Amino acid sequence: MTDRRTVAFLALGICLACGLIIASYLIGNALVEFKSAERYVTVKGLSERIVEADLAIWSISFRNSANDLEELQRSIDDNKTKLYNFLLEAGFPESEISSMPPQITDTQALPYYDAGKGREYRYVAVTRVTLRSGDVANVKKAMEKAGQLVSAGIAIGEDSSAQFAFTKLNDIKPEMIAEATKNAREAAEQFARDSGSKVGAIRRATQGYFTVEDRDAGSPDFKMVRVVTTVDFFLTSH
Repeated sequence: MTDRRTVAFLALGICLACGLIIASYLIGNALVEFKSAERYVTVKGLSERIVEADLAIWSISFRNSANDLEELQRSIDDNKTKLYNFLLEAGFPESEISSMPPQITDTQALPYYDAGKGREYRYVAVTRVTLRSGDVANVKKAMEKAGQLVSAGIAIGEDSSAQFAFTKLNDIKPEMIAEATKNAREAAEQFARDSGSKVGAIRRATQGYFTVEDRDAGSPDFKMVRVVTTVDFFLTSH
């Protein structure tokens, strides 16, 4: 009876040992396959493109001075008419021209006003006229002729400025994202060649922000559009 029990226990032990060995092999093999599937490389892809601005915003300020408010308003209206005519004659429709109410300062109301010293003019007004046009080339031409406004007696403010914008970013986004992803894959393939691997499918892709900046200080009407994508590619063995 004792011998039979001993044989049974031995048989059971052998079966358990074999089962553990087989299970260990299967689990180990599964872990190897899992780790192999998670082999990947993270790379960045860049896409850059120079584009021409399609919107120009020219903000023009001018100053008028007078001792009487009615006289001040007449001089403001006169200068504004001259400025509007200048822009209309340059080929811009009136719908692209707008103006803000003048900002008028009463110099006698200023806290540091000294009645003893006096001032040549009591009232000083600053008026701003803005041109917003998609004809960027024509805006640049008009800006080159701004000296005519000075000759007409308009004191253009030093804070007058022009801004140029690119508004069609959505039109080029798909192509640039595809280009950045392609560049990322090329970088991954180079890494794979060096490591004796092959590039597989995309594991994860993260798109960076698009940036639009002046190409350089001398040509703000040309923009540099840039985007960087970060991509994880699976790596497989040859």
